[in-house]
Formats: sequence, structure tokens, C-alpha cells
Amino acid sequence: MAPFADDRTIKYYQLGDFELQSGEILPSAYIAYLTYGSPTNPCILYPTWYSGTIVAGNEWLISTPEHPRRALDPERYFIVVPALFGNGESTSPSNTTGPKGGVNMPKTTFYDNVKAQHQLLTQGLGITDQIAVLGWSMGAGQAFQWASQYPDMVKLAVPFCGSARTSFHNWVFLEAVKGAILADTEGYCGGRYMEEKGQQPIVGLKTLGRVYAGWGFSQTFYREKGFEKYYGIEGLERVMVEFWEKWSTSKDANNMLHMLWTWQHGDISAQPLYAGQSGLAEAGHRLSHRGLGRPGAGSQQDEDAFQRALKGIQGKVLIMPCDNDLYFPPEDSQIEKDYIGDNAELKVIKSIWGHWAGGPGDSKEDVKFLDDSIYVSNMFTKEKPIDA
Repeated sequence: MAPFADDRTIKYYQLGDFELQSGEILPSAYIAYLTYGSPTNPCILYPTWYSGTIVAGNEWLISTPEHPRRALDPERYFIVVPALFGNGESTSPSNTTGPKGGVNMPKTTFYDNVKAQHQLLTQGLGITDQIAVLGWSMGAGQAFQWASQYPDMVKLAVPFCGSARTSFHNWVFLEAVKGAILADTEGYCGGRYMEEKGQQPIVGLKTLGRVYAGWGFSQTFYREKGFEKYYGIEGLERVMVEFWEKWSTSKDANNMLHMLWTWQHGDISAQPLYAGQSGLAEAGHRLSHRGLGRPGAGSQQDEDAFQRALKGIQGKVLIMPCDNDLYFPPEDSQIEKDYIGDNAELKVIKSIWGHWAGGPGDSKEDVKFLDDSIYVSNMFTKEKPIDA
């Protein structure tokens, strides 16, 4: 019987001077990652989400002796968990020095993250076979990106509570999250808060948490006093302080803004393979000026590019939104399924937990539903069936 994880130490894959989709160079870039199981087994890639870290953010869906799962089982699969640029583990504003460190770190897209992860798998870990990719929220965005950017390599993508393109409504929500930090001008100091004050912009981060408080969980969750029932927190002010502010003030402000930019610019059609007449991307993979600062579909050409990108996915896609998710609604997922066609299945998570139904593992019923759904989706070939 293979051990759960022989080495729980986070590893770092050096990318060198890494060219981004913008054409800028991210100097001495690297990806932080952790692996579970044997590399001789089929590979499952499981990227992190907004603010999530490798262990604290993703381990809840991976089988352990304490919490056995059927789907992400290190005894049968080689599970690779790479960290997003900007999460504080991979190259991020908080851990990068020099003229391109801190607030000046070049912005990164999902395309950049997936390109770096592809290099990690193929060159760093020697994985050239087809893989499965799954993830929650921004992890779902990366799953869609992988399936469209490297269609030959992805056998199955399972995005849950996320999207292939950031919608207008999602963009607006994120503007409020961003504004919470930037409005704290005294604390944020133009992004140089550590140099000038030696501390995070606490007022801005607390406000960010309170903005998020109205979105992460559904109206029904609050109405049924979910925080009291599941977390033992009574009263809305205690919820604000003990749950939301505790989370937000544990983060680095520039990291949060960097990942937020990545999220806002999520769009699988903004790559040369699919952009066509939309002008969202240029030859040589560059993200065009038109592809910056633009949410959703601004024209019919944009929508055509989005449809091409989804139709370009060759593997199976299991799309799993939550019926009460306030910024990734099932209606958007239905459009994605319709564009992909017969290779896609839409399976809605029925849950009062809203966006939190997709992670990070607090809702036990939703964890079981996700685990069971991924388990029966038959990730690999008959030689390595997930339901063996």
C-alpha cells in the first residue's frame, strides 16, 4: 500500500526569466507545488484558487488516512497541486524583490499560469501523457484554460464553481473587492506599505473581508444561520470579525490584487488559437491592448471567439456550478456546456452554501457530492478506471 505522501515538503520549479502573455518578463520566476502519490500513476492536476495555498487550500479533496476520498486518491493517481502566481508561494509580489517586485510585479493571466504549469509537468516532472485537471473558483478557471490551451493533453476537466470567462457581473463584484484595498490610501501607500509602514493595510484588508461576506455564501445560508450551525459563530458582527476579517487580514494586499487582476482577465478566448477577428490576442500569444481591462463579450466577434475556444476542447468536461453561487451561476455554466457540445456534462450542486459549496471543504455533504461526481466521471482509460 503506497503511503499518502512520502514528502510533504513544498517544492519549487524554476522557470527562469519567464515571458508572459503581455510580453513582459517575470525574472527568476518559479512555481511552488506539492505532489501526492507515485509519478508512475496517471496525473491529476489540481491548481489553487483565489488566496488559497497548496495545503490549506486544496488538501481537503485529496484522500488521506483521516479523510478518505474516492476520487483524488494518491494510491491510484499522481496528484500535482501547483500554486497560482501571486498566492504567496509561487512567484508573488510579496516574495519578489527588485524593480519588478512588490506592487511592480508584472501582471499574470490564466494563460501564463497554465503555460508555466505545462512546463512544470512536461519538463520538470516528465509527464507527457493525458491528464485530468480540476479546480474550484480560480482553479476552475485554470481547468477551463488547460482544456482549451492544451486540448491534446487534457482528457478530463472538472471545473466547479468557476467559469471559462469572467462575466460582467463577476467583474463588478471584483471591482468592489479591489476598491476596498485601494480606498485605504493611508494604509496602502500606493502598494509600498511594507517599505513605508512595515505592515499590511489593515483597514483595507478588513473592508475586503466585509465586501466578500455578502458573496461567498448564499442568502439562504445566512437566513438559516449557517455560521452559527456550522462554525459556532453567533451574530453577524462576530461573523464579520471572526470569519471574514480573520481570513482577509491574514493575506498580503498586493498578492490579493495581483490574483484579482488574473481573475478579472480570465477568458479562454483571449489566446491566438481562438481569438480570430476579436482582436483579443495577437500573433505570438500576446494579450492585446484590447484584451486588457475588458470583461465578458464586448462584441459578437468576442462571443464567436469564446465559442471557438470552448468548442476547441477535446476532452470530457464535467461542469459543476452551485445553484446558489452568487457570482458563478448555473446559467453561465449552461452556456459553456452548450458551446462545448456533447463532450460536456452539467451537474449542478444543490446547496445553500453558495460559492463555498465548491470548497474549501467545510460543507461535508458538498464534499461528498463532488467526490462522488468526480469518481464516476471515469478520468482515464479502461486500464486505469476511476471506479475500479
